[in-house]
Amino acid sequence: MRRVLALCAVAGIASSVFAVPASAKVGYYVIRWDNTGICQIWNEDLQQKPFQFGVSTYKVVSKPFPTFQQASDVQIKMRTERRCTL
Repeated sequence: MRRVLALCAVAGIASSVFAVPASAKVGYYVIRWDNTGICQIWNEDLQQKPFQFGVSTYKVVSKPFPTFQQASDVQIKMRTERRCTL
């Protein structure tokens, strides 16, 4: 019984080690829409890219960040520097 319990504990620890890198690869970055100047946080995990309609295009203006909070901090900093309108 102890061997089974030890084996389960080792398997649980090993699976948590593999789960951490999978969640760390999801990234957020800030994009800026050219026609309005609005900055938006976009998640790399989404399957589709932002929809560009008509003359509205966007540019990626930041590096990918592992958390939404870090991307939000960059977006707020860009607003205070007047590089984004909203």
